[in-house]
Amino acid sequence: MKRLFRICGILFLSALMTVPLIISPAQAESPKYKRSVEKYTIPDVVLTNQDGKKVRLESLLNGDTPVVLDFIYGTCTTICPVLSAGFVNLQNKAGAANQNVRLVSITIDPENDTPKVLKEYLKRYRAKADWDFLTGSRADINTVMRAFNAYIPDKMSHYPLNMIRSPKDGTWVRLFGIMGSREFWDEYQSVAKK
Repeated sequence: MKRLFRICGILFLSALMTVPLIISPAQAESPKYKRSVEKYTIPDVVLTNQDGKKVRLESLLNGDTPVVLDFIYGTCTTICPVLSAGFVNLQNKAGAANQNVRLVSITIDPENDTPKVLKEYLKRYRAKADWDFLTGSRADINTVMRAFNAYIPDKMSHYPLNMIRSPKDGTWVRLFGIMGSREFWDEYQSVAKK
């Protein structure tokens, strides 16, 4: 008899594991990322872009065009390719809609990400003009990451993070997590059309 109960219990648990979970429509459509609006003070640092040119970060990020910013590194095989694919899709959609967008990636691995590495990375993603990939000294990169609340001591544990700056009021929409290209475009549009 005990054996029969044990077999029935195992069959019941097996059947339970094969039943699909029922998700409400509200849960199915909830974003997989966290959105907040932030104010950041851009540090007065000079970084180097993929062409080896010195760039004052404050002047690059301020202007009359929305800016999308992320923190990645050239040899990453996890989050960075996903974030960069999002940049490519955003750049293509903005171009098709005749909208200007400035994309800025800042390395979190300046010891290895030379301008040559940055240029090859952008070439791999077929980046168009207005996408800059920046490197600099470890101290300057840490300063920038801390200013944007994105500091991590180890590049292997970096965040899936995009930020979009509104040219109207200088606020930043902070998008933490992985999102689809449609969600990214919608978030960009919400800032660009303010």
